[in-house]
Formats: sequence, C-alpha cells, structure tokens
Amino acid sequence: MQLRQSYRNVWQSDLMSTVTADTPYCCFSCLCGPCVSYLLRKRALYNDMSRYTCCGGYMPCSGRCGESKCPQFCLATEVFLCFGNSVASTRFMLQDEFNIHTTQCDNCIIGFMFCLNQIACIFSLVACIVGSDELSEASQLLSCLADMVYCTVCACMQTQHKIEMDKRDGVLGSQPMSVPPAQQMSRVDQPTPPYAGYPPATGYPQPYYPQPGHGYPPAPGYPPPGHGYPPAPGYPPPGHGYPPAPGYPPPGHGYPPAPDYPSK
Repeated sequence: MQLRQSYRNVWQSDLMSTVTADTPYCCFSCLCGPCVSYLLRKRALYNDMSRYTCCGGYMPCSGRCGESKCPQFCLATEVFLCFGNSVASTRFMLQDEFNIHTTQCDNCIIGFMFCLNQIACIFSLVACIVGSDELSEASQLLSCLADMVYCTVCACMQTQHKIEMDKRDGVLGSQPMSVPPAQQMSRVDQPTPPYAGYPPATGYPQPYYPQPGHGYPPAPGYPPPGHGYPPAPGYPPPGHGYPPAPGYPPPGHGYPPAPDYPSK
C-alpha cells in the first residue's frame, strides 16, 4: 500500500464520474456484481486464465487452492464467496500494472463505506444484547443503508476498472497496449514499478541529452580545433634550447681545474 502511494498515474474516471461515464455498465455492476467481477478479472488477465491466482496473489490462500487445475471454477468460487476481495484484487492488479494511485476523494468514499459497515455491525450486536425493539429497528435500517452504500461503491469501482481497461485495450480511441509478461501483473516486490504504456506525469524534470552527432559546446575562451595553446611569455622558439647560464664554459671546454690541483 505504501508503494502504491508513490504511483503517478490516475484513474481514467474517478468514482464520482463513473455513473455518468458508463451508466449501463454501472447498473449492470450493481445488479449482478459477481458476474461483472468474473468478467473483469478475466479481462484484466488478458483472457489468459493460466495467469490466474486466487485473489490476485495478495492473500495468504493465493496459490494454494489448486488454481492451475481449474482456474475458471476457482475464479467463480472467489467472486461469489469472496466478492469484496475479488473486486479489491482486480483493483490492485490494475494499479500495479499501470502505476495508478487512488485519489483522496475516492479513498474517502471507500473509507466511508467500510466505516458504515462497521457501525452497522456494532449496532446489530448492541441490539441483540440489549433486546430493545427500537434499537433493533434502528440497527436494521443502518444495516440496510450500509448494504446499499456497499453495493453502490462496488458497482462504481468495477465500472472504474472497466473504463480503465477500455483505455488499455484501445476501446476509447487510443492505441491498444501489448500483453505484459506474467511477472509484471503483480509488482509489489519491486522498489520502483516500471511504466506500462502510460506517459510519465508532467511536472517532473526530464534529463537533457545532446542530439546524435552534436556534442556539448566548447567552453568560452577555448581555442578552436587545430590550434594549440599559445607559448608562454619568454618561452624559446621551437628548436632552441635554454640559453647557457652566465659564466658557463662554451661547448667543448671542460670545467677549469680546481685551485692548487696539480695538472697532469
């Protein structure tokens, strides 16, 4: 979850806009959520059920349910018995594949759904313990409201997933993306997830590289090509050595004998 907070891309449509973005599919998701979850998971796997793992590999039971023998039956069991986990797993797969992070508004909506379900559960327990008819009716109304919010939010989430895969497959007018390798479907073990067809987010500085055949311009004052540095002031011209030191004997003459040294 911490890695997904660093993702740069956003959903093609937020939860508040999915009803108007694809109203028929949103209604279909609300009326038959498990069927939609089955279809979306299969589509998220590029219709290759050999890639299927229970709950997308995010749960302790993943890979231990015999998925490789009968993936269609395992997926059907998952979406009917663990509907909430099936929707969340498909969402996590799309987020990890395309570097998508959930906006704060969407997080608030999902958090409100969970909180309302927890409050309804607490009220039901209190009503059972106390035995009050008024409190029991209030808990039933709260549970009904929590179920309605849960079904509505899940329908919007699945519609959001469908719109995102429409963009991936080129249904919305863009070029379809190629099928990634199997190991890219879940990349929570990598420190920085790679891009998968989405352009990088704007606002990040891009490194500058010189164009092919063009190097960096010479520094100011640098001599032009083919010219060396000028000789230092007082430097003798080429072919001439340093002048002899004062008093140095001319060439062909040795050092004079030392004083009082007998000559041969």
